[in-house]
Amino acid sequence: METEAGTAALIDDLDSADADRVAAAAERLAAHGERALPGLLARVGTLRQSRPLQPFGEVLNRIGPPAFDAVLAASKAGSLGAPLRGRLLRFFDERCAGRFAALALDPDQWLSDGGFAGLLRLRVDSEAGLRALVERVGRGGDFYGPAGDYARAMQDAFAPRLRELRRDPTASRSVRRGALGLLIEGGGLDALDAHDRTLVERLVRVKLPGNVRATPDTQLSAWWLAVPGTAYEGVFEALGLHDPRPVPVQTGVAAAMCAAIPAPSEEDPSRFVSRTFVTPELDGWRLVFGQFPQFFGRDAWRGMTETVERVSVACGQAQLFFVDDAGGADFWFVAKDGRLVDLYTGEDDLDEEDEEEEDDEEDCEAPDDVTGGVREACGDLSVDLDLVGVFDTVVRGHGWLAVTAPDVGHGRFPGLLPV
Repeated sequence: METEAGTAALIDDLDSADADRVAAAAERLAAHGERALPGLLARVGTLRQSRPLQPFGEVLNRIGPPAFDAVLAASKAGSLGAPLRGRLLRFFDERCAGRFAALALDPDQWLSDGGFAGLLRLRVDSEAGLRALVERVGRGGDFYGPAGDYARAMQDAFAPRLRELRRDPTASRSVRRGALGLLIEGGGLDALDAHDRTLVERLVRVKLPGNVRATPDTQLSAWWLAVPGTAYEGVFEALGLHDPRPVPVQTGVAAAMCAAIPAPSEEDPSRFVSRTFVTPELDGWRLVFGQFPQFFGRDAWRGMTETVERVSVACGQAQLFFVDDAGGADFWFVAKDGRLVDLYTGEDDLDEEDEEEEDDEEDCEAPDDVTGGVREACGDLSVDLDLVGVFDTVVRGHGWLAVTAPDVGHGRFPGLLPV
């Protein structure tokens, strides 16, 4: 048995520039097993961030689960910081899959993320990994970060067992709820069987129209269209929207904020599609939210003017609002019967062509007392987003969620939505 001093010398060799000495030291330290861990972790805690961890990580990996436990214990004791703990956990392999799953259930968000990151890296198709996800969802956890990445990566492997859990009469309510959430998060409505799909659709109908206060606010950045509530049906054809379905406000807004998904077609192999939400009628107006690039393309200014004019042909009048504090943009458009009748821009760097277009708008038909940027003018022109539901907003009908392509449907979009 080597003395403590001998072990310390081997640990010193791990930091050597001599590859042979490093390899020999790693071999002998791994043979010591748990006895080498206190000194090894003490040294790791003193390393500069720029120093390579590979030799130390390889020894920890060879020792296996006891080393995993020792890293967590050192972290809880304060001798290893969270960033270093995360780097060390990346060295452990499938032998620690159960420990990663247990870590994923830790109430500490950082520890939980570390557990799911390990499961994702190892692509662990295990009951422990499945249960970690189910329990997280069942107790109201979200899918941000590694947990969501792991759920989506393992969707195909986990889906059959999740459906079994949904039908298992011995499973708790939270487990069945978690299984349903995982199926939707990873595969959308298409991942559900007929019974669960009917259940979700019934729940959506019960919740209509939903809490109108869930409309986005104008903090930092926002864009939306407004059309008269009495003529809103034309917006679907004007924007190329398909398969509209009734949804509560908070569901529709959340779906419209989700990123576009790839949906290649024969005509366009690089096609992406997204969802667009048309609100219930709010004080006489319907508002439209969706993915900005899907509607306006790279030439945003031209795209916005053409879009608001096109929608106004279908709806009689259309307004488009865009505000971006970070980019310094603040402008709105009003169009009637296919013609832009008024606009405001708070930008100082308009192109000459844009300035000429603005000068050409001599026949302004908007109210003379409407002034200021988006936040000041939207309430005078139609609806103030920041006040929807705060006062006595008159609500009629329900919202509609539609898709930006005709052959995709709603079931393909992954991700849980609030109802």
